[in-house]
Amino acid sequence: MIRFELTCEKEHAFDAWFRNGEDFEAQKSRKLVSCPHCGSHEVEKALMAPAVSKGTKKPQMALGMTEEQKKALAQLKALSEKVRENADYVGGKFAEEARKIHFGEVEARGIYGEATPEEAKGLAEDGVEFMPLPVFPEDRN
Repeated sequence: MIRFELTCEKEHAFDAWFRNGEDFEAQKSRKLVSCPHCGSHEVEKALMAPAVSKGTKKPQMALGMTEEQKKALAQLKALSEKVRENADYVGGKFAEEARKIHFGEVEARGIYGEATPEEAKGLAEDGVEFMPLPVFPEDRN
């Protein structure tokens, strides 16, 4: 799959995924590609930088802490673990489940999972109360 940055005749910018360049051209010629902002089918690929892998790992960030900071971090880890132990993991459906709870469509319960920045912004705009849980280095795979 390849992500193309696209623009319409009204200069709205958006992204779309295709199997390859030929797939984009075929869908465009059949008027299957349209601008999500205005619906125009006059869409072109925008100039974009290629995503090139350097084959190197990102360096790990180090943090030197005082004893007080280490204690605060341990408390934060304990709080995060307690939240996770007493809530249901809903994975990538966090935003959907949080809205259902907020609007009374399902029984209220503690949940945690993943949400994109756009989903989190939408939840905040809808008045849904939530907060991000920290992810600690040892939690990452």
